[in-house]
Amino acid sequence: MGLSKYTKGWCSWLIVLCIAALVIVGAIFAIKKKSHNSGSEPEPAPVPGSPGAVTKKYADALSVAIQFFDVQKSGKLVNNKIPWRGDSALNDGKDANVDLSKGLFDAGDHMKFGLPMAFTATVLAWSILEYGDQIAAVKQLESAQDSLKWITDYLVNAHPKENVLFVQVGDPKIDHKCWERPESMSEERPVTQVNETSPGSDIVAETAAALASASMVFRSVDSTYSDLLLRHARELFKFADKFRGSYSESIPSVQTFYNSTGYLDELLWAASWLYHATGEQSYLSYVTETNGRVYADWGKPTWFSWDDKRAGTQVLLSRVTIFSPKLASTAETVDLQNYRKTAEAVVCGLLPDSPSATASRTDGGLIWVEKWNSLDYMLTSRTPSVHCGGETFTPADLRKFAASQVDYILGDNPMKMSYLVGYGSRFPQQVHHRGASIPVDAKTGCKGWQWLSSPDPNPNNDSFIDLRNNPMQTEPSTYNSAVFVGLLSGLVTTSSVPLTFTSSVSQPHLSLFVGLALTVLPATWTIPIC
Repeated sequence: MGLSKYTKGWCSWLIVLCIAALVIVGAIFAIKKKSHNSGSEPEPAPVPGSPGAVTKKYADALSVAIQFFDVQKSGKLVNNKIPWRGDSALNDGKDANVDLSKGLFDAGDHMKFGLPMAFTATVLAWSILEYGDQIAAVKQLESAQDSLKWITDYLVNAHPKENVLFVQVGDPKIDHKCWERPESMSEERPVTQVNETSPGSDIVAETAAALASASMVFRSVDSTYSDLLLRHARELFKFADKFRGSYSESIPSVQTFYNSTGYLDELLWAASWLYHATGEQSYLSYVTETNGRVYADWGKPTWFSWDDKRAGTQVLLSRVTIFSPKLASTAETVDLQNYRKTAEAVVCGLLPDSPSATASRTDGGLIWVEKWNSLDYMLTSRTPSVHCGGETFTPADLRKFAASQVDYILGDNPMKMSYLVGYGSRFPQQVHHRGASIPVDAKTGCKGWQWLSSPDPNPNNDSFIDLRNNPMQTEPSTYNSAVFVGLLSGLVTTSSVPLTFTSSVSQPHLSLFVGLALTVLPATWTIPIC
């Protein structure tokens, strides 16, 4: 990971971003408006009920994508599925009397950055809530839940007091001077916290969102654990809202890596998740009226990423207008409709035939957004059609677009190469990843640089993108993988109506509205997901 990896000033450099819209699910009535699927038979519309026939290529890809979380696990491993991984970072947090041994290493390095890790958990939880039935149909639900819990266990431990949150493990300057396996680490790994005098509303609110969404995932699996997650989520939201400030200002060193451009979007994002997890009116009131009008930037569609949560919030709140309209006041309903209209504008920016479609596309049809791996995704609401400047698009149009983007990643591209490493017969061989690049029996200490510069394929590439020493374009990250898991989960079966998102504000077994979007391709046409 380069030292300027996450600064927002890189936006002028374009990187390939695959933003694939997963189906608008929930169109349970016939759609008779004109479709843009000309020249081919439209796919069957999603219908309520159990998942239908499995699409094997997406099922295989989903298995590979989910396995990346096992690759990234820190701590004492349980039922380890990766033969070249072992226990690591067992003493993380010990000097501060907290157990921070779990969690996920951020990318190809061994840092634990709290903002992208919490975002990974939120997106993974959302994927499970939306598409748990589909994930279960291909026998990946237990693995997805296990990976989510590995993160939330860490996040709970990182919150030992109401107004304290540990947000980083490791010193990136020290970490990036080494090229070694995580099992062999012996360098100092300091911990960093935010608190009342050094606030971090952005990272604290994202952690609240992660725990609130995860509490819904585990509600029917382990109610005691679910209650624990929700208690921490409530406390963290209060902390984030009361002691306001950006963690990038409190901890200037993070500006070089995961610089936050603001925290108001995270406050809305966290309150939205807490509303769905609790059904409490105070959280709905928070995201509408004054706060919504000041913070939400209605009418200004943006890409969704680990730094900017506005698009995700817009879509998440759209479901309230669909499933629980009577729970909102007249003023709140108007504001919720503004969220929904802005979410639909994001959809219009993605669809290639839309009058407002972004021009940032490759000749092969893949969307470009930013230079580094900032994953973005779009969702849209349960609706029979989306109207974009006089053009009408149906759920089948969105599913077709989503499939085209993921098919590009899986090999339907000019290079005829899969950018999901481990999938297909031809994929990149030199991922910028320490553990994957160093043989298990190598004794490198901190200075295993020969493995970084080696022209040979990674020896541990079986479950894992080319020039290993070019991290900007080939470094894997957990937050990219989480979104890609969501995309694949929505496409893996012919039925895309989720039956698993049972929130406190919607009736069980109601289909969700979503068209969840996706992940990023770096500029060398390799995607850091494995």
